[in-house]
Order: sequence, then C-alpha cells, then structure tokens
Amino acid sequence: MSTERKTSILLVEDEENLHEALKLNLELEGYEVTSAFDGVAALKALQGEFFDLIILDVMLPEMDGINVTETIRISNNDVPILILSAKNSSADRVLGLKKGADDYLTKPFNLEELLLRVHKLIDKNKKLLDKTTLGDNYSFGNNSIDFKAQQATGYSGEKIELSKKETMLLKLLIENKNEVVPREKILQSVWGYNVYPTTRTIDNFILNFRKYFEEDSRNPKYFHSVRGVGYKYSE
Repeated sequence: MSTERKTSILLVEDEENLHEALKLNLELEGYEVTSAFDGVAALKALQGEFFDLIILDVMLPEMDGINVTETIRISNNDVPILILSAKNSSADRVLGLKKGADDYLTKPFNLEELLLRVHKLIDKNKKLLDKTTLGDNYSFGNNSIDFKAQQATGYSGEKIELSKKETMLLKLLIENKNEVVPREKILQSVWGYNVYPTTRTIDNFILNFRKYFEEDSRNPKYFHSVRGVGYKYSE
C-alpha cells in the first residue's frame, strides 16, 4: 500500500464560513480535503473516490446528514463518519449513531476537540485496514511472490517480473484475503490520489494474474471480479 498519499477527508457542510474555517484547519493538519455542500453532492463524491473520513453536517440541503449516513452504510461502505449537529438532544445523537455514524459532535464545538476526534477516527480505521501485514514473500498453490524483488513464480514454474503496480495490487488483494476490495479502494491505494484509470485497467491486471497463477484461467481459484463492487483474492 502506498504510504506517500495524504489522508483524505470529505467535508460536507453547507454553512460557507464554517466550511472554509474547517477546510483551512484540516489542511493545516496535513489532510487532503474534498468539499461538498449538500447531501447529494456528498454521495456523488463518494462514488468516485476513496476517503479516510467524512465530516458530515446533519442539516443539509437536498438530503440531510442522517439519510446520507444511512445510504453510505447500506452500500457497505465502512468509511468513518463524524457527524456535526446544531441539535443537542440525546435522541438526535442516538439516531445518528444508530444509522451508522462513528462519532457525533454538537455545534458550537471546540476546534481542538474536532481535530482530536478526526485524528482518532482515522487512526483507528487505518489500524483496521492494515489488519494483515504481509512479509516480503508469499506462497499459494504452486505460486510464490517476492514483493520486495517484484518477482513471482507462476504455477508452471515460470519466473515472472512484476511491475510496481502489479506488486501493489497483489499485496492489497492478498492482505484482504477472502474479502471483496472495493474498486475505489484499489484505485486510491494503488494508483494514488485522483489519478483514476478505468475499471478495465484493473480488469486487465486481474486477467494477467490469472494467466500467471491460475492453472485454469477460465475457472479462477484465486483471483475473482465481483461485478459492480470490486475484486477479491481467495484461497
């Protein structure tokens, strides 16, 4: 996984002065901030990009923050969500958390506290994402991969020189063994911030992996495409 990329945050707040103040402070902390000013724009931004965190106001035009949260969770996206609300009742807080928010902050809030919570949520999520850390070498079936040397041995014993992107994608899929890795996460982790190739590019990589590592590439055992969602390595 590329470690050079900046942590990215989607900031969804329609109050312009507050939005600008938050954006500035988050950027000063070293975060990459994408702005959305209503719920529909927030969901649209999420379709094209992978974010490490969403800061989401409850009172939004088009679609409120609670509905946005619910929609994100229904689509199986686990991105951490920090809700901002002018409502201070515990019922609102409970509803936000029930619908899938990770944290809830009431306006007006202390900026220091917001930044602390942002840092904690991102940190916790990164630990979860990095749950399987692979060593330099990995074997499966009759195949083996040397990540450091960017080389592999295929099922037929053939030596394969891997490109950097191939190595990164293999590592990402294997680290998330038996789980579907969403297309956005692959694009973000392997291709980096906002440099999005098409889905076909990833498909071609998967086809190459099948050629290298599958005895029967038409009936793959290890590398799978899950239509409309992402890709999976399984054993």
